[in-house]
Amino acid sequence: MPKAVSKSQFKPQALKFFREVETTGRELVITDRGRPVLKVVPYSPRSEQILRELRGSVVAYDDPMEPVGLEDWEALK
Repeated sequence: MPKAVSKSQFKPQALKFFREVETTGRELVITDRGRPVLKVVPYSPRSEQILRELRGSVVAYDDPMEPVGLEDWEALK
């Protein structure tokens, strides 16, 4: 379970928390009135590589509300 701190605790000690995430590799969740709002995670070159591999792979739909795969339904043939 990631460590959680409130925004008011995080603000004056941000650098301390950043160093903690960097050295331990553990995630930090920042909360606002007890509700999680942000997550600080250690940087990973692997994450950047994954995003690079996914770039350009998203399919664009001209009409996203139009049903897809209608020709695949036997009952409609």
